[in-house]
Amino acid sequence: MSGWEAAHLKPSHDYPIKPAASLKKWMTLILFLVLLWLSARQTEVSFGELFYGIPEMGKFFAKMFPPDWSYFQVVIKPMVETIQMAILGTTFGALFALPIVFFAAGNVTKSWTLRTPARVILNLCRTIPDLLFAALFAAVVGYGPLAGTLALIFFSFGILSKWAYEAIETIDNGPLEAMTAVGANKLQWIYFGVIPQVIAQFVGFVMYMFEINIRAAAILGIVGAGGIGIYLNRTLGMFRYDQTVIIILLTLAIVLVIDAISTRIRGKLI
Repeated sequence: MSGWEAAHLKPSHDYPIKPAASLKKWMTLILFLVLLWLSARQTEVSFGELFYGIPEMGKFFAKMFPPDWSYFQVVIKPMVETIQMAILGTTFGALFALPIVFFAAGNVTKSWTLRTPARVILNLCRTIPDLLFAALFAAVVGYGPLAGTLALIFFSFGILSKWAYEAIETIDNGPLEAMTAVGANKLQWIYFGVIPQVIAQFVGFVMYMFEINIRAAAILGIVGAGGIGIYLNRTLGMFRYDQTVIIILLTLAIVLVIDAISTRIRGKLI
């Protein structure tokens, strides 16, 4: 290389910085910080008050110990009922989600007239909180685990469908294009091209939804929808925190078991 070429050759990575792009990033950051500050001010969030409240939190947790281990025999049956509610709610929610996710996914359903109603239905299900679902079904079928199970079915349906169709929209479209080129129909296209790419994720979503439903079912009893929530509400209302901690520890143990099972299942599928 001659001296003239070395003097005029610029590094390949020496690109000029675009002022507009840099300004846009800074403006986005500033806007986010302003929104964060306004939100904290309007909601009166104060870390100072949290700091001064730490001693009260300590007193609250101190009342939980030693736990009343005899209360375990009282809550084991409603906890089993809670698990059963979560199993039914998650299973049927997942089954009802399977057909609609393919209508909601943009890379599977190109028709706007089919995709939009599917997404509206899913948005509506996610808009209604699980406690409101439980209260509505309690008014229809009466208080008890049936109302809670129906609430978990609709709650699971809305959440799982959202996760699933977004996962479908991120898959590799290469196999789908190849199947289309060889004349595969829509059902073959979905069964051989879409499902194998998302099945592991979907199972992971279902297991995580089961964890969420265990905790949700524990709260639904507050509105009379069965499960352990009735006992949780009762112990808190009677300031029996030594019994409340039994419910918390039992729920924690169940969630840990579910997480271990979920990890093994996902590992085998992947």
